[in-house]
Amino acid sequence: MALTTRDVCSLHYYPNNNLSKIELQEKEGQILKFGCNGKKKLRVISASGSNNSKSIDTINGKKINGVHVEEYPHLGQRGNVVIDKSTELGSSSSNHSYLVGNFVDDRFVYRQSFVIRSYEIGPDKTATMETIMNLLQETALNHVANSGVGSNGFGATREMSLRKLIWVVTRIHIQVEQYSSWGDVVEIDTWVDAAGKNGMRRDWIIRDSNTHNIITKATSTWVIMNRETRRLSKIPEQVKAEVQPFYINRFAIPTAQIDSEKIEKLNDETAQIISSSLAPRWSDMDANQHVNNVKYIGWILESVPRNVLEDCDLMSLTLEYRRECRLSNVLQSMTTLREIETATSDENGGIRGTECTHLIRMEADRAEVVRARSIWQPKQ
Repeated sequence: MALTTRDVCSLHYYPNNNLSKIELQEKEGQILKFGCNGKKKLRVISASGSNNSKSIDTINGKKINGVHVEEYPHLGQRGNVVIDKSTELGSSSSNHSYLVGNFVDDRFVYRQSFVIRSYEIGPDKTATMETIMNLLQETALNHVANSGVGSNGFGATREMSLRKLIWVVTRIHIQVEQYSSWGDVVEIDTWVDAAGKNGMRRDWIIRDSNTHNIITKATSTWVIMNRETRRLSKIPEQVKAEVQPFYINRFAIPTAQIDSEKIEKLNDETAQIISSSLAPRWSDMDANQHVNNVKYIGWILESVPRNVLEDCDLMSLTLEYRRECRLSNVLQSMTTLREIETATSDENGGIRGTECTHLIRMEADRAEVVRARSIWQPKQ
């Protein structure tokens, strides 16, 4: 059952501290009623006006993006959204069921599915690298929220919040085999392990929901920072006790295939392209009061030649985060390019691609913010 603006006759909202009633009415009859009590329970009370007998609960047996989606053959996997029945918000018994993820492999791995939205694709009609990074981040946060150790902090555990600590990423490496298109459904697995004495490693794999093929792999390293002093901190024993039960010695990307080489530091002489006066916006800030780590990808691409952006696919990206960026900072994006052999071919012996080295730095004092390396391959 799809609702359009012409179907809705009136919308009544009673502004109290506790939402008491919302009604949607159709010209010839009531469609939906929602009630909410002091326990923040949201429930579909009644529905009418639908003649569609097909189940619209899931796609391939999975809930998508926290809501239910109906599959329409002529639209691939796109469809209309309805509200999940009997969803309890803030209930401990539901364990954040509205996030629609689940644990697998004896609760070591957290799994969540997403549909690629129209606003998450780029000019070539496929998901952007920023979209992929956002979905990885969303799955990681939901992993913590559903694990039972999460607090009100942004991905922090209870013991971390008590000590005013937050997680910050220092390095992330992503390998893309195939980009999803608008309406495709992807399934993301994530898990964690120790990274030395005072770090945590988080890995992800992304599968195409139809073929179940792995289309993206990623691995990252995280450390703890005091959110007030902005200084790095050792992981307290109390925090280790919270996260260690979730550690699993598993690698999304084999160690030999991880881009672990040092990324060259660019300067005014070695950079071939420099884009200046890049200013963070308010919308670039995250809940930890600094620029969201995904935002740097857009600034990196500012200094990539247009012919590379148009003619090649970004197959690998490695980011090294050196320092925080705040709203008042103005940045420069620097890039240098060289040709490389990116893959082997039975016929030609190799596919020529492009390797880019990047640097995001402060415009005022030239302080490093992010070093990065990207691998581009001609579109097939």
